[in-house]
Amino acid sequence: MAERPYTLLSCGMSIDGYLDGGCSERLVLSNEADLDRVDEVRAGCDAILVGAATVRNDNPRLLVRAPARRAARVARGLPASPTKVTVTASGQLDPDASFFQPDGACKLVYCASRVVDETAARLGAAATVVDGGAPVDLRRVTEDLFERGVRRLMVEGGGTVLTQLLTADLVDELQLVVAPLFVGDSRAHRLVGDGAFPWNAERRARLAEVRAIGDVVLLRYALSPRFRTD
Repeated sequence: MAERPYTLLSCGMSIDGYLDGGCSERLVLSNEADLDRVDEVRAGCDAILVGAATVRNDNPRLLVRAPARRAARVARGLPASPTKVTVTASGQLDPDASFFQPDGACKLVYCASRVVDETAARLGAAATVVDGGAPVDLRRVTEDLFERGVRRLMVEGGGTVLTQLLTADLVDELQLVVAPLFVGDSRAHRLVGDGAFPWNAERRARLAEVRAIGDVVLLRYALSPRFRTD
């Protein structure tokens, strides 16, 4: 079997397990102290992956924010921010989105085989478009990222990508932040969707760390033998 990067999932949810509030207004689940922690984790990774729906709906920049961390990466001969990666079945991505801005970070788009050519034409020089399979196969994606030099991969959502990676047993670590609020709206998106997960009543995930960060709680789970504390 081909090698894949060490993969950690970083996400936040409400007490009742939702990623958002079920409406167009963005729900803030983190706080400044935790955002700084996430920034530190980003700075230590080679690539950051999000699903296409996250690119469209949240319009994230996915950059390392702290100048000192950016400078430290550059001093090590790295780009100021990790490679940005997204996966898409349709290829319907806006080249003007924040994800694709000329910010010095490499951009990779893995799409379904049938839309590779049209996606490449739509995005032009904004990103490198890669055939991700038919349909997109996340194991194939992670193995290709490893071949491109990615050794530590951070995944920041959304729920579909989280579900696919977890059910495929492609995750080494989960960093889950729980916010002190309830959503209570079935229109909102859950942390994960339906699926056969490797961690269940017969195989419980190992809780490696619990940390209060202001008014949120970080739960860190070891999901593979490759889990490491650094």
